[in-house]
Amino acid sequence: MRRLPLRRLAATLGLLALALPNTGCIKRMAVNALGDALAKGGGTYARDDDPELVRDATAFGLKTIESLLDAEPDHAGLRLAAARGFTQYAFAFLQSEADYVEEADYAQAKHMRQRAWRMFRRARAHGLRGLAIEHADFEARLRKDPAALLAKVDEDEVGLLVWTGLAWAAAVAINKEDAELAADVPLVEPLMQRALALDPGFGGGAIHDFLFSWYTGRPKSAGGDPDKGLAHHQEGLALAKGQRIAPLVAYAEGVCVKQQDQACFHKYLDEALAFDPDAVPEQRLANLVARKRALWLKGRVEDLFL
Repeated sequence: MRRLPLRRLAATLGLLALALPNTGCIKRMAVNALGDALAKGGGTYARDDDPELVRDATAFGLKTIESLLDAEPDHAGLRLAAARGFTQYAFAFLQSEADYVEEADYAQAKHMRQRAWRMFRRARAHGLRGLAIEHADFEARLRKDPAALLAKVDEDEVGLLVWTGLAWAAAVAINKEDAELAADVPLVEPLMQRALALDPGFGGGAIHDFLFSWYTGRPKSAGGDPDKGLAHHQEGLALAKGQRIAPLVAYAEGVCVKQQDQACFHKYLDEALAFDPDAVPEQRLANLVARKRALWLKGRVEDLFL
């Protein structure tokens, strides 16, 4: 099974809240201010050149966010930060790392994927709670009439739509035995299509990246459509403006391998590896993570091609 590579890593801060006294409106104001900051993401993490340092810091930050949510459960910014943070952590530091260690330690890889699945489920739950703040009973209504419900979702909620959809799809992809989520996976596409309609350029093409993998990674009987997928790939590349290498790595893994085209495979990976992560500081960490996957894929040619 092909797994989605990581697009971007985001930061989580908020340690000050742990020291706040458990009283009244001052605490609420502080939590709301921190939540608003967290919802915007963190450039410090995105610019970092040490993925392991970010991994160690992010785990604590995620628990901080959940502690803040105990005080303000209906803060949409905190719900967004949690949905985004748990999804990115699971992609970058659990699911991808499981791929890398599987050959040497299958038991550890299995454990890491189980942890990633739980993180994706947690991210999805936070995203749905965030969307339910403005749209009561969001999950139940989504199952009943997604078009009518999503028409009421506006631009301010695009992030929640995207990270909820990503986490939902990832949880199903990593654990096919999760029958509860698998039954509802057709609801992912309406979430992402609504997000795309509201903000086509979100994340520098991140929605297009997802839809590329969504359409090219599924059989036609399950809604796959290679032509749609390739169109989204081109849109994603255009929006990335040469600043993100994840779309190149995803194409090499998702299309070139499937077509058993080694020339295509090496062309895309070589282009990704030639990119200097320091050239775009605000995307440095994401590009380093994608570069690691490119190098891993290059070392698996004999396994990937007949």
